[in-house]
Amino acid sequence: MERAIIKDPVFLAVISTAATKEDQVIAQDLLDTLTANQARCLGLAANMIGASKRVIAFFDDKTPVLMYNPIIIKTSGKRYESEEGCLSLTGVRKTLRYEKIKVQYEDVHWKRRIRSFQGLSAQIIQHEMDHCDGVII
Repeated sequence: MERAIIKDPVFLAVISTAATKEDQVIAQDLLDTLTANQARCLGLAANMIGASKRVIAFFDDKTPVLMYNPIIIKTSGKRYESEEGCLSLTGVRKTLRYEKIKVQYEDVHWKRRIRSFQGLSAQIIQHEMDHCDGVII
């Protein structure tokens, strides 16, 4: 089910708690909301739809990817300044991102994965993980 996007900075600043298998409905709603907003959005974190859980969804190329409890375990490449927009915020803001990241997470079947990302996908993941950490760019 598509959910409304949360714009309350106080709620968005709350650090998300670990996701559990009971959060699969939230994850599905996150994917539904991402798909419904794909013309203007590349990624979402669960707190953006009202759930302070460590779940993110994003498009890797045109494929939707869901991650439970993502952790960046390695960064590499240059660190660069980016200007990013967000459905929860008005306008764009400057932030620093790593060019390449390695992420540990649980997939839709709750299997632990480790995967490397670079470029735009790495940038999106870092943005959504900031949301999980209560960081508002």
